[in-house]
Amino acid sequence: MAVYTCYLAAALGFLVAVGSLPVVQASTIEAVNHTHWAINRFSVDGRSGVDIIGPYQGGGGGCCYNAPERWVPGMSLRVEWERGVAYSDEFPGYADWPKYLAWVDSIDAQTRRQTKFVSVPDYTGQKVCGITVHFLPCDDIQVSTSCYAYGSPEYPIKTPLHLPEPQSCVR
Repeated sequence: MAVYTCYLAAALGFLVAVGSLPVVQASTIEAVNHTHWAINRFSVDGRSGVDIIGPYQGGGGGCCYNAPERWVPGMSLRVEWERGVAYSDEFPGYADWPKYLAWVDSIDAQTRRQTKFVSVPDYTGQKVCGITVHFLPCDDIQVSTSCYAYGSPEYPIKTPLHLPEPQSCVR
């Protein structure tokens, strides 16, 4: 068994060395929330973005987004997230248990779980510095692999942070 493992390790090393097996670059998973909702949790291809992202904020810091060495057309990611009420100003306290349970139900009724597949932008010839997920109104998303920070002139997504929620979302 040990001899087989050595041969397998040597073969994989050879494939990486000759470029037949892509090498990945591991970096963080970040987010920018352009909505009035809180992003309670999110993940990229099953890897957690760690933080809760408040309305009109950035955050994240999960590990790790593994970008293939070479971008290929049609490359996509699965982004899963839960959005919900950002502030619970009407918290009734615990003294009146039925009132508290009704409040919990009203918060839960506004919570939505989403899953979307999004195309990875072409990063050919560029350094990949993780993945940044932009949460947009109408449960839409965009992603960037840029090494520049959101808001810098070189950052590819120019969407303003404060976006109003449309009256209706046309699908």
